[in-house]
Amino acid sequence: MKAPTGPAKLYDCRDAFIDTLEDLGAANNDILAVVNDSVGSSKLTGFRDKFPERLINVGIAEQNMVGVSAGLANGGKIPFVCAASSFLTGRALEQIKADVAYSETNVKLVGISSGMAYGELGATHHSIEDFAWIRALPNIPVVAPTDRIETAAAVKWAAAHYGACFLRLSRIGVPDILPDDYIFKLGRANILRDGNDLTIISNGTLTNRALKAAAILEDNGLSVRVLNMASVRPIDENAIIEAANDTGAILTCEEHTIFGGLGSAVAEVVVDHCPVPMERLGVPGVFAPTGSANFLLDEFGMSPNGIVDRGYKLIKRKV
Repeated sequence: MKAPTGPAKLYDCRDAFIDTLEDLGAANNDILAVVNDSVGSSKLTGFRDKFPERLINVGIAEQNMVGVSAGLANGGKIPFVCAASSFLTGRALEQIKADVAYSETNVKLVGISSGMAYGELGATHHSIEDFAWIRALPNIPVVAPTDRIETAAAVKWAAAHYGACFLRLSRIGVPDILPDDYIFKLGRANILRDGNDLTIISNGTLTNRALKAAAILEDNGLSVRVLNMASVRPIDENAIIEAANDTGAILTCEEHTIFGGLGSAVAEVVVDHCPVPMERLGVPGVFAPTGSANFLLDEFGMSPNGIVDRGYKLIKRKV
């Protein structure tokens, strides 16, 4: 069986992020961008040219970047901290914990090129632990938009939200999935298609693949619900419980280690409220090797056909 193919145009969610940030910056002089010598990879050149006094480049010093941003927030500014997610969340975790989460500062953390988007640069640049690291901290919502539409909506939400947040953005091209008038709501999942045999829960780059897998399963007589769970913390417990009760099996898919991320967050709800057969599909607790992001996703079983295979095995476990 092959996944359905189509001419859908692919978009880099960083473009939606920066277009929205520039619009917000034009309307609010308190919005700043703080970077670690990552103006280019964060696509902030246009923001810098439009608002040169509002882009602060601290150099390759991620801990300083977060500390400076917390100070700016204490002074009434709204800093968007933009850096490769692996370095933002890894190198600056202590500052995120103390200066952002504990201090409850109005800092917007934007992890660029998350997951395995840096592909060929290998394990040091992959960011497959960031959900787990940040999800463990109080006071920081964790959000992974699935397409450019949800990215723009999440950035607007972040700017209006008083408090910290972590936006996890990829650079892998993805098609439009959500409607143009979509409004992001923290802690709310989106039912992209309904079904009663299995639920697939995903976010970020995996939602498009989950939808393709669901279409394959439907062609073979199975009814599959697909939930886009952009909000990892807080998570939509009601949507998970309803899915467990309605479909009796849940498969999670994420561009992240299976430990501590979306799958773990969903499993916590399932264990507490509605035990059903469940599996977590992601990077299986290893360092992801070098290779293109799409190649690595396929290698770790997250191609549409790989998701289909796991779905079949999971459905067989239903009582």
